[in-house]
Amino acid sequence: MQNNTLTHPFKPIIFQATEILILGSFPSKQSFENNFYYANPRNQFWKILEAVTGYPINNRDQKIWLLKQNKLGLWDMIASCSRENSLDSSLEDEEVNDIAGVLEKYPSIKKICFTGKKAEALYKLHFEYLDIETCYLPSPSAAYAAMKLEKKVESYKKALVR
Repeated sequence: MQNNTLTHPFKPIIFQATEILILGSFPSKQSFENNFYYANPRNQFWKILEAVTGYPINNRDQKIWLLKQNKLGLWDMIASCSRENSLDSSLEDEEVNDIAGVLEKYPSIKKICFTGKKAEALYKLHFEYLDIETCYLPSPSAAYAAMKLEKKVESYKKALVR
């Protein structure tokens, strides 16, 4: 594997009223190119959130508005890493983001949800000591086709709707 370290290209989307922080692992190549979270057109993340909330997501501003209106935040566990492709399984030499610092800065966050096993595993490795509710959400990646979209929507709704 070639050792080209990648640094996370964008800031977290967190508001003063954010109650649930959704953490992925690291942006895909398409997300890097489009400078926004879950930008791979085959990724179901925004489609799932649209179904869960009923808010339209035709552009970046609507996605940010959906997050704000539903008191959701969005970030990734990994600050920098190296990888061969966009699959989480190819991520290596991960440096994690300061999740503890974010929770201190945004005390309104009461729950963290992970959109993949890699994000959840890294959190447990580095931040399991934190006293906050966590939950696993089925991966919205097109690579995770074992679960149908409708089942993913049900899982997200159960975890994200208060």
